Amino acid sequence: MLIIGCGNRERSDDGAGILVAERLRELGIEANTRSGEAVDLIEAWKSADDVIVVDAVVTGAPVGTVQAWDGRQPLASVSTTASTHGLGVAEAIELAQILDRLPMRLRVYGVEGRRFEPGAEISPEVQRAVEEVVRRIIADVSAPHDSGRPNPHNSAFY
Repeated sequence: MLIIGCGNRERSDDGAGILVAERLRELGIEANTRSGEAVDLIEAWKSADDVIVVDAVVTGAPVGTVQAWDGRQPLASVSTTASTHGLGVAEAIELAQILDRLPMRLRVYGVEGRRFEPGAEISPEVQRAVEEVVRRIIADVSAPHDSGRPNPHNSAFY
């Protein structure tokens, strides 16, 4: 399983995915960090069959809301923080679908952000959401999976 935390820690809530990856590494779970640029993400997951991506999102939900999607389904209602990703996670997924380069299993955790300006502190709600995503990923990593099939313990993805 490949876990990718996306974002920019210097831009407040946009650091949510990076913070998740750092916290997972502290707990002994391998996790990568990326800026969230589309081509970089497609390259990062090219050899992986099972991928989790975490990023800050703006959907209109309350700040700190954690949403989860099956990345193999359209993410039309999701916008990543455009100020830091020219073409972000949603665009990476769309492009990878067109190029037939999606992993067999792709889960996306989005943490609703509020502040994306440089130098601002991460929102307390986003900080709490980071811990929630970490717990959910640990549960997912620990659950048995049938390759390529949905995890019945996490129906939010399917």
